[in-house]
Amino acid sequence: MELICARNKDFQTIRNAYMDICEQTKHMKEYGKWVYGLHPSDDLIQSYIEKEAMYMLKEQEEIIGLVAITQSQEDSYHGIQWRVLAKDEEVAVIHLLSICPSYQGKGMSKICMEKVFDLVKEKKAIRLDALSCNTIAHQLYRSLGFVYCGKQNLYASNTGWIDFFFFEKEL
Repeated sequence: MELICARNKDFQTIRNAYMDICEQTKHMKEYGKWVYGLHPSDDLIQSYIEKEAMYMLKEQEEIIGLVAITQSQEDSYHGIQWRVLAKDEEVAVIHLLSICPSYQGKGMSKICMEKVFDLVKEKKAIRLDALSCNTIAHQLYRSLGFVYCGKQNLYASNTGWIDFFFFEKEL
């Protein structure tokens, strides 16, 4: 399996994969409550592709999972009491991590995250946020060495006001 940086030509394939993921998980209260078009959206995916921040976990030509990795943190992460003291550009941030439905429950999230760690190993830390209800993701992150660092009540277009949990892993 390889973690491959997406290109413009991959947009439709990525879009279709996220649409399928959203459709297959919409009834599951413990997941991310994504609604395609609100979060994620075409514009968001395209912006990650243009920044060379969207990645596909692939085996041969089949997409197994997707993840966006930014090479610095945004202002919304400044309100958290992080354990690792680092400048914005010394941190990588994970967004939109998801595994295609036919591969869920088979350890693919761990494989994808291990490949992400290799990709950003020169950073001081890797950070992410997850909805407070996404307990499956919280378990994954903790099993990979992430530490819970706090929560913020933020507005998301797909959920309204909701608590987000923030996690960090020192690299």
